[in-house]
Amino acid sequence: MRAVIQRVHDASVSVGGQEISRIGKGLCCFIGVEAGDGDGDIDYIARKVVSLRIFDDGEGVMNIDVGEAQGEILMVSQFTLLGDVRKGRRPSYSGAEPPSAASAIFDSALARVSTLHKGRVVAGKFQAEMDVRINNHGPVTILLDSRKLF
Repeated sequence: MRAVIQRVHDASVSVGGQEISRIGKGLCCFIGVEAGDGDGDIDYIARKVVSLRIFDDGEGVMNIDVGEAQGEILMVSQFTLLGDVRKGRRPSYSGAEPPSAASAIFDSALARVSTLHKGRVVAGKFQAEMDVRINNHGPVTILLDSRKLF
């Protein structure tokens, strides 16, 4: 499982011109489900999301997590995180989990983050064409891979 985590002032998701999710200060998390992902991958990503110390403390040092910052979390499924462009110019998505299985795994990750984070957690719409608006704060962007490839 791969994730791109962005610290945001606010973020929202619209589908078909209608806003379906919005958060204020917090994290916007793009999640890509890789073929073969399971409970261990879900747990690794969920724990990292809620425990990343990327919010400023009283001294202005990135030292507190999203919960301590009283932030919200927006999770957005994004299979293109598994795009492989090592050959040619067109990404190959053969490493991504097929949509039917990926949907259930994404839902499990969303549920796990919701269990670990005491604040509000919302999501985009799986397998929809979404417009995601992000007001990145910092900018702060963190890459995660449950298989620890980077």
